[in-house]
Amino acid sequence: MQILLNLLAGVALLIWGTHIVRTGIVRVLGPNLRRLLARSVGNRGAAFASGVGVTALMQSSSATALIVSSFVGQGLISLGPALVVMLGADVGTALMAMVFSLDLRWLSPLLIFFGVVIHLPRKSSRAGQIGRVLLGLGLIILALQLVMLATEPIKQAHGVKVIFASLSGDIVLDMLIGAVFTILSWSSLAVVLLASTFVASNLITVPVAMSLVLGANLGSGLLGLIVNLRAPGAGRHVALGNLLFKLAGCAVFALSLPWVVELIARFDPDPRRQVLDFHVLFNVALGVVFIFLTEQVARLALRCLPPANGPAVSVEPRHLDPNALQTPALALANAARETLRIGDTVEQMLSGVLHVIRSNDARIVDELVRLEDDIDCLYTAVKRYLTQIGHAVLDDRDSRRWSEIMQITINLEHVGDILENMLQDLRDRKIAHHLSFSNAGMQEIEELHARLVANLRLGLSVFLNGDVTSAKMLLAEKERFRDLERAYSATHLDRLLERTTQSIETSSLHLDIISDMRRINSFFCSTAYPVLERAGELRGSRWRGEAAGPGPAAGIDLSRARPSDA
Repeated sequence: MQILLNLLAGVALLIWGTHIVRTGIVRVLGPNLRRLLARSVGNRGAAFASGVGVTALMQSSSATALIVSSFVGQGLISLGPALVVMLGADVGTALMAMVFSLDLRWLSPLLIFFGVVIHLPRKSSRAGQIGRVLLGLGLIILALQLVMLATEPIKQAHGVKVIFASLSGDIVLDMLIGAVFTILSWSSLAVVLLASTFVASNLITVPVAMSLVLGANLGSGLLGLIVNLRAPGAGRHVALGNLLFKLAGCAVFALSLPWVVELIARFDPDPRRQVLDFHVLFNVALGVVFIFLTEQVARLALRCLPPANGPAVSVEPRHLDPNALQTPALALANAARETLRIGDTVEQMLSGVLHVIRSNDARIVDELVRLEDDIDCLYTAVKRYLTQIGHAVLDDRDSRRWSEIMQITINLEHVGDILENMLQDLRDRKIAHHLSFSNAGMQEIEELHARLVANLRLGLSVFLNGDVTSAKMLLAEKERFRDLERAYSATHLDRLLERTTQSIETSSLHLDIISDMRRINSFFCSTAYPVLERAGELRGSRWRGEAAGPGPAAGIDLSRARPSDA
């Protein structure tokens, strides 16, 4: 019994290690990975490469499928390029299995040690999440060693041989077992690594392990479909198209398995590597065969799963009239109106953050995170609309307005990313542990939040009407907000010295929130610079603070006043 428990513990540790790596990568690079995928669909090669890279980082083709499906559901990319990304995602998973098959026993203790040392003191920071990734990688390598050790004493047992002997001889049954275990473990990578490890321990034969690998790939496709069942519009078709790839590949490779086993054995005598070579061969073959057939598979997916009635996206542009593109002034006015819609969505998301902080309601988090997808959708629509306005017909005034609209949409999109990360932190670090801020800390957050909302509205007003007085007020607010953030950081440290329990429990989260609020405020206040520059209120790298009257905003150094300083 103890030996069996050791084996199960090794399997569980392997699954947990892949989960830790995936979570850490998403927290460190989540928005960047989303942007990389969105920008890489211009040609098939870049889309395929981005799928390989993103999946290799996240250790999960299912996570990549979820991101790509959300893009398709919003209408940001078409179904064909999205399927190319998924072909690359499957190759990325196969390559990572090859990496973990190397003899990395020497690396495991180093990764675990440095991962813990980096992660524990600064869990919420970027460095802390990188430490989390190192820890997860170390656990994966350690788990594979534990599985190897656990199988040594049991592989001679007669009962165990009977159990694993039941896997041989029926490719369909073995595939089904691999698919079920992939869905249960939420990781095809874990199943492939286990299959190769069992082969190395002589618990199963190479053909059986390859059948399990086929099942793992099939289970990965089913898993992608499961996680995207509620995806809006065409989002589900990405998972269905990827599943069609895998069904075709499994059918062909299952029929030709004896010849494939013989072919791989000629080039690689190691049984363990043969299983991993088979996994890579399967996914590379799918990529080579289907990379130029994705449009046909997309049409088949649409026939198998007709689009639901109604709009495919949760939000659509209202003011971007294509007929106005021939009149630049009218087109720019339309783009400005749509930009105000982005601002309204940001305000809705910002108000929801405070509600989550007060109520600890995890259900609201998912609804607010979906608003960030709306922001991305509107941002992309405005950007595309602006690029269709011919620069040759723009005079100096319209060119400046074009740049202002483009810049504020970029800033608002960045704010959406920051708010999304804040919400995920609140869910993982506050709601999950049933924590609450101290009364004084909550008052500070509420005051900063109220100023944020007011500055967002003031910034949108400055963007709309170009009022110089309001622009001066906005930059003055930027400095006041900065001073408040520093003051509240100091008072929080005072509460820590007083050993206030709630402050100790939420210390890093509290400081992260007010720091993120300062970053957001910098983006809101940056709207003032073009207005003041046109009015001649900017001299060199300084604002003429005497025009704004006394106060901390006088003499702002613009090298310190850009959003990037936050």
